[in-house]
Amino acid sequence: MRRMFPLVLALALSAPAAADTLVVYSERKEPLLTPILEAWTAQTGVQVHLLTDQAQVLVERLAAEGERTRADVLVTVDAGNLWLATERGVLAPLRSETLDAVVPAAFRDPDGHWYAITERARVIVRSTERVPAAELSTYEDLADPKWQGRLCLRSSRKVYNQSLVAMLIDRHGEERTEQIVRGWVGNLAAPPFADDTLVVNAIAAGQCDVGIVNTYYYGRLARDRPDLPVAVFWPNQAEGESGVHVNVTGAGLVRHSRQPELARRFIEWLLSEAAQRQFADIDYEFAVRPGVEPNAAVAAWGGFRADDRNIAQAGRRQAQAVRLMDRAGYR
Repeated sequence: MRRMFPLVLALALSAPAAADTLVVYSERKEPLLTPILEAWTAQTGVQVHLLTDQAQVLVERLAAEGERTRADVLVTVDAGNLWLATERGVLAPLRSETLDAVVPAAFRDPDGHWYAITERARVIVRSTERVPAAELSTYEDLADPKWQGRLCLRSSRKVYNQSLVAMLIDRHGEERTEQIVRGWVGNLAAPPFADDTLVVNAIAAGQCDVGIVNTYYYGRLARDRPDLPVAVFWPNQAEGESGVHVNVTGAGLVRHSRQPELARRFIEWLLSEAAQRQFADIDYEFAVRPGVEPNAAVAAWGGFRADDRNIAQAGRRQAQAVRLMDRAGYR
């Protein structure tokens, strides 16, 4: 997509936006979003022009385009990216009683700049051959020396891990969280991997025994490998614990949208029961709308209690988390 950037930019700055067309900027991968957009068009007749790139690139592009932008909606993964978009001033507060009623307070910006449209849990995964579920408990416990040489993690450069650590800081403070992260680093069986899929594969291959991943990475692998010797463990479930760290994909109204009412209706539609059902089925994520059950394969992993603190804290504390991870030697 980046190779087309100059052409797309020229079109965005010169072509008028059609009244029956929405322009969506998104970090979310096209195969995961396109079926949703096609369903919206089939129901409303409104076409969607989709531009995809990395979140930070899209946010800076919106800031540079300013009033000239043709974008109406920003869709991106991770609360840290949504917080960045809010801080850069590229999103406008969205006033919607519909969204306020559907989206739990923990999964939306307190000032209405963005709303979650899907949830994704970041969980512990374990070898079913070497780690009984009873041996596991919390994210924090993975810093215990009993896991030395048994832990695999994704790179600290990924925003998912930055948000997890940010929420640990929010709960425990910086000093305790640094102890936890240093413990993780000391227990690594291998240098951090480039993505979560590699973490799951390393556990299956016996390179390590436990790891931390987003559930949908595990779901994709388990779909293709029914005999995968790896299972999900829901951490931090005991009374007084934080609950599972849940992050989001979210959507916000672009500040200089030419069609703010249409954009609002589109975001509300993304939280409709039909769209939420599609999101849950397409990529093993969790619906935000209450009452929409997870995909059957996901439901088979069992229920869990999620962290109910506002995920916006992950963005506010993200820079602090990055500095802490660097000090702790987590690369």
